[in-house]
Amino acid sequence: MASHSQVLVEEKSSVRILTLNRPKQLNALSFHMDPSVKLVILKGQGRAFCAGGDVSAVVHDIRQGNWRLGANFFSDEYMLNYVMATYSKAQISILDGIVMGGGAGVSVHGRFRIATENTVFAMPETALGLFPDVGASYFLSRLPGFFGEYVGLTGARLDGAEMLACGLATHFVPSARLTALEADLSRVDSTDPTFASTILDGYTQHPHLKQQSAYHRQVLDVIDKCFSGRTVEEIMCALEREASHEADDWILATIGALKKASPASLKISLKSIREGRLQGVGQCLIREYRMVCHVMKGEISNDFVEGCRAILIDKDKKPKWEPWRLEDMKDSMVEHYFKRVEGCEDLKLPARKNLPASAIAKL
Repeated sequence: MASHSQVLVEEKSSVRILTLNRPKQLNALSFHMDPSVKLVILKGQGRAFCAGGDVSAVVHDIRQGNWRLGANFFSDEYMLNYVMATYSKAQISILDGIVMGGGAGVSVHGRFRIATENTVFAMPETALGLFPDVGASYFLSRLPGFFGEYVGLTGARLDGAEMLACGLATHFVPSARLTALEADLSRVDSTDPTFASTILDGYTQHPHLKQQSAYHRQVLDVIDKCFSGRTVEEIMCALEREASHEADDWILATIGALKKASPASLKISLKSIREGRLQGVGQCLIREYRMVCHVMKGEISNDFVEGCRAILIDKDKKPKWEPWRLEDMKDSMVEHYFKRVEGCEDLKLPARKNLPASAIAKL
């Protein structure tokens, strides 16, 4: 295992352990990662599992007039997401740290997702002028009630207990027990996922939600009431009505997050999640690829470049969104992001054969 490799591959009997090895970049996904490895256990090195795609490099390409290079990055990433979502072997992701954006794409689509007390999950794309992608319109739309809209639009951070409660994680294991768990899993000598499942069940715990968690029943009721709105404007109005009755910290933080986000991103994100409810994972990724190509081409809005400048590059945290107001992002502008990009082929997903029932259910 060369320590400079961006993916460390460890072979233990019939088990493969992949370790994302870019801790300084929070294990940002890049072209050099090999999507063809047959993995079983996926984990991260350092304080992150994976904090997402290396979008600063994509922004650099866009600024140089090469948005199609960025499109190639996303094409490869989404292809990897699809392969993982339809992978015939059991994939176990150990989410012991930060899991954001693209990091969710390489883990949430797999069969088993292990959260710990160190897990921090978020889809922060609307603050960057992007939208929850990597198949997020598939997995967010399948969370209970309208919790997916809340997570996707606000970029809210979830801990391990919340991930387990809403279904983004399948198991919760204290980090101190991960070494022993990995040793037990490394002895699995079968493609039957029930063997891994039995071991995981023996280690899993059911942690209590923190007092301020958004997953408590009374907050979930407010989320369902507000985030079921047909438009982002309706969602904002409903939240502000709730705040006028009882302005607690959660509601104020939620309103604040939406007001800081790109109006264009909020609108295309909401439509994307709503469409995802009725689509398989492949359809979601094909649509998201169209959307991301429009985002990078920048015909309607350059918020992706501006958001990355403000948050990741200059770090002044003062993006100048265009359009600036929700009402200036018209329905016709939103619809544009969902149309085929002129001169750009749709994402061509690989044919998948002999899939298990768990993968077929996602198609």
